[in-house]
Amino acid sequence: MNKKELYQGIIASLLASTSVTIFILLYFSEGPIEDSIDSLYRQKKLGGLISMGALINLPLFFLGMRKRKTNFAKGILITSILIVLIIAGLKII
Repeated sequence: MNKKELYQGIIASLLASTSVTIFILLYFSEGPIEDSIDSLYRQKKLGGLISMGALINLPLFFLGMRKRKTNFAKGILITSILIVLIIAGLKII
């Protein structure tokens, strides 16, 4: 197994999800990021924001599969499962 491609998939997925989440937050919020995140957490809506940011992983996954980079796609899948666990934890807390 090519671990370099796997790690590239994990890093690409984390960076893409984080950047889209921050972009959505900056676009729709009027105040500082910290206040917006705190407000979303108190309203139990932070998981929804994270899941919207994680939607970018879907085209990345299919791009990896189309280019025959299965280890890259596995890295994206691992990160997506990790994001699902984080969202589930936020819903429980």
